[in-house]
Amino acid sequence: MSERRARPASENRRDAGNTDGSAEATGPGASGAPRGAKAARKPLWRRALAPPSAPPPRRTAPREAPPAHEPSEVVSVVQSALYRDGVRVSTPGSLAETFRELREQRDGMAWIGLARPTAAELHSLAAEFDLHPLAVEDAMEAHQRPKLERYGDTLFVVLSAARYLDAAEEVDFGELHVFVGPDFVITVRHGAAPDLSAVRRRMEGSPELLRLGPEAVLYAILDSVVDGYVPVVSGVQNDIDEIETEVFRGDPAVSRRIYELSREMVEFQRATRPLVGMLHSLMAGFAKYRTDEELQRYLRDVADHVTHTSERVDGFRQALADILTVNATLVTQQQNAEMRALAEAGFEQNEEIKKISSWAAILFAPTLVGTIYGMNFSHMPELHWVFGYPFAIVLMAVVCTSLYIIFKRRDWL
Repeated sequence: MSERRARPASENRRDAGNTDGSAEATGPGASGAPRGAKAARKPLWRRALAPPSAPPPRRTAPREAPPAHEPSEVVSVVQSALYRDGVRVSTPGSLAETFRELREQRDGMAWIGLARPTAAELHSLAAEFDLHPLAVEDAMEAHQRPKLERYGDTLFVVLSAARYLDAAEEVDFGELHVFVGPDFVITVRHGAAPDLSAVRRRMEGSPELLRLGPEAVLYAILDSVVDGYVPVVSGVQNDIDEIETEVFRGDPAVSRRIYELSREMVEFQRATRPLVGMLHSLMAGFAKYRTDEELQRYLRDVADHVTHTSERVDGFRQALADILTVNATLVTQQQNAEMRALAEAGFEQNEEIKKISSWAAILFAPTLVGTIYGMNFSHMPELHWVFGYPFAIVLMAVVCTSLYIIFKRRDWL
């Protein structure tokens, strides 16, 4: 493989505007420009990406040498390897060694895996592989939507991976940025998913597929991300089945679970829906970039799986919306039944109070008459009357009977 030659600034500025892949440029599988020869003047965006230089040391206080025990390599470099004809030929221990060996190799490909890299690492990669500053900025910031952009002969792909956590019964999302060039693949992972080490082992076990170059690695990564959606779909389906049971069982905590799962499905939909358009864009460029026919079949298969997953996610959102409506209806019905029961209990209590009040009034009348006639006074009407006692008894009976008739007519008794 011929060494890479730095492109003039005018070419870089022209490629920077070609984010939709419409301009004529070689695809990721095409051979690149010579690597070794460097232009006398760096492009503007390359100088903008370069990390700021350290200030010169003061003459009065010379800089001390770093301690011998400090590591020279940042641990965010998960793995770096060089491949030729689908076989690993080298495993450099640092990015600098990877750059040097890639310059020396002919017809080789570098596959560099990073996890939450530092700005210095991304700057060094951008300077070595002519990565566009906008793509590098996205890779550093993370929290990007899934997308596919082309900067000259380099593809920049953002993917949102997902995994289902059985213990917590929730979906965990991770973000993956992939740079695909003529002779390199760089993965920048933000999160635990996906397991790219398994992807690397799978590709190294299929040299005939890895021999197809960086585009084959991109296919394997896409396939791994999409395959990771399958257990998530199964887990969410089980959660929805459990939620339906809890809804009709009247579990009061089910509303919160429905809401949380609905939020996860919104995030899941944001991860899967853009993939459909991204893969169709890749398939539309098969003829232009002369993609291998076997690789085309693999990518179509991934597109079919993505479409199926996206449809399932749309169905989950609709099902959760319907379940939430049913739950609200059941809760309303339960509240109405409780209010009706309270109203009936209040009505019955009111009837009892009416009866008690009526009998209290009836018994109060003879008590009042008897109390009046029971006063110990010498001069009282009917005190020495022969019919005084019968008159008092008859008066009590008449008053009680009258009150009973009145309360009976009013349905108090």
